[in-house]
Amino acid sequence: MLQLQAGMRTPKESRSPDPLKETTMTALERVVDQLVYLMFDAGITVREFCQLVRERAVRSAATRVTRESGRRSNSRVAIVTGLARAEVARILNVEDVSSGASPGQHPARRVLAAWYDSRRFLGPNGDPAVLPIFGRRRSFELLVAMHSGGIPVRAMLDQLAQINAIEILAGQRVKAKSRVPIFKGMTSTAIANVGERAGDLLGTLSSNLRAATNPLFEETAVLNDVDIAAVPLVRRQLAEQGAAFIDGATSLLNRSRIKQRRSILTRPAQCRVGVTVYYFQDAVASDGDVVAPTDNNRRKNLQRRDSKSKMRHKKKPSGKSSRRSRK
Repeated sequence: MLQLQAGMRTPKESRSPDPLKETTMTALERVVDQLVYLMFDAGITVREFCQLVRERAVRSAATRVTRESGRRSNSRVAIVTGLARAEVARILNVEDVSSGASPGQHPARRVLAAWYDSRRFLGPNGDPAVLPIFGRRRSFELLVAMHSGGIPVRAMLDQLAQINAIEILAGQRVKAKSRVPIFKGMTSTAIANVGERAGDLLGTLSSNLRAATNPLFEETAVLNDVDIAAVPLVRRQLAEQGAAFIDGATSLLNRSRIKQRRSILTRPAQCRVGVTVYYFQDAVASDGDVVAPTDNNRRKNLQRRDSKSKMRHKKKPSGKSSRRSRK
């Protein structure tokens, strides 16, 4: 047996932990924790989620390899993802319906933004005018037809009323209450917002990891010892400040919009630009969070009875009937 030279370590000893990879795994755990909560609520299985991750990983790796090398290479995609070349080829040979879909502004946001910005739908004081729901001239129906992208007026009315962005008044009139729609609950719109907002945020953070200069703006104000009694006031004031900031950002973006030109050949390049403001708060653990079971939701014990035990129970005579038979 060959002896190791002095000072030489075994391969196992020479391996040093990769702190960057460990930190990345910890960061991914925090992201995945929130994704699996959504997965559970929406009824997505672990198998479906894993299949989704494999397919998106292969397609993302293929896009990166093509951009870097100028050609598609299943072998390089297999190296990047750690999957077999056969599986890479199988995934890439299936047409990806979602790859060409680029997220745009939500129809409800477009409608509310036009209501607050377009002179056609403003009142004398510059605020959004109270509109009749139906009508060919200045009406909510016309607003939806011009800016929703084909959404029926009643569907948009119900959606905005559900999220408390509008108020339906007497005489079939409607009033705008907020230009920032906040979708909540397990609805298709709210779930789509999770993917859009989370994807944009992770895209910004990931881009800054690779950017040596001109990073994208990203900043957080956080405090770990806020008095719980002050939280309602802080939350309300931050919502008001955030809405005011979004109003200003929307106006700035509208001024930066490309003006329509007759010639398509002279149209300059376009890109999607946006900013998001959100409030976050950790859950507060307390004795009040534990709900005691009531009689309605208390778990009931069940006993299994087979057919033989039922037959024996039926055949067994009672003491009273046996005494009568002896008489």
